[in-house]
Amino acid sequence: MSAPDPAAGPMAGPMDGAADGRADGVVDVPSGRPAAVPTPPPGDPRLARLSLNQWTTRRLGVAEAVDACARFGIPAIGLWRQQVAEQGLARSAELVRAAGLRVSSLCRGGFLTAAGPAEAAAALDDNRRAIDEAAALAAGCLVLVVGGLPDGSRDLPGARARVSDALAELAPYARAAGVRLALEPLHPMYCADRAVLSTLGQALDLASRWPAATVGVVVDTFHLWWDPALPELIARAGERIAAFQVCDFLVPLPADLLLGRGMLGDGVIDFRPVRAAVDAAGYRGDIEVEIFNADVWAADPDQVIGTMLRRYVTEVL
Repeated sequence: MSAPDPAAGPMAGPMDGAADGRADGVVDVPSGRPAAVPTPPPGDPRLARLSLNQWTTRRLGVAEAVDACARFGIPAIGLWRQQVAEQGLARSAELVRAAGLRVSSLCRGGFLTAAGPAEAAAALDDNRRAIDEAAALAAGCLVLVVGGLPDGSRDLPGARARVSDALAELAPYARAAGVRLALEPLHPMYCADRAVLSTLGQALDLASRWPAATVGVVVDTFHLWWDPALPELIARAGERIAAFQVCDFLVPLPADLLLGRGMLGDGVIDFRPVRAAVDAAGYRGDIEVEIFNADVWAADPDQVIGTMLRRYVTEVL
């Protein structure tokens, strides 16, 4: 039986809709616009590669997020270490296995730019723990957000060099654990405080020192949509693409720039050319919807997921 869509009313379900394909009475969140299509039901083949990144429904713990994926027919989930720790690592792995879900990614490791020896050693220890957690969860990859400039520093080349040095320590450990590291380049506006890798080209250059099965890259539409070289870089990435994440880029951006990741179709990104390039590069993995947005987080999680399913079909596929 298909999962009910709360936005459609108490007796409506995902297949309810008008003869022209619209979804009568169903409203997308957070935009409030009428839904353009009915909600795809569980088992719809269009959802075969879809993954719910846990941060999209941030207030749901692991158990609740896994349950939501099962109810809505989403076959994969991207987990976050904070929620996994709250649920417990062993219990989280058990819940995912029992629901028959794939773990598309574990977020996150990284933050490898500390200049002090003690801080750098602590970061490496934390990343080794993250690798162990990813192995226990059978995650498709461990996403690495590499870190920005240390407090008071203007030494960008030095920070990037420390990322390279740290990766040299972590890659053999990850390989031995059977975990794939995934370098995530972030939009340049985050270079100072979150990630000194700003382009896919930089991430590929850094990853090239190790086998693709050990160190890959993340293609995230929010961070990379603006780059005129993106099609060529995706083609170059090929088998190094470890994760493909989608969300929209809102205009204007909110005061908190971290929360500018919008619902698919609410911003300025044309997703289909990016997806086509990723597919052409040979990526056949999950497509993970990862949204950071206060209005999305404030909405009912089931309504968020229903909107996500509809927009995935209309905007990404």
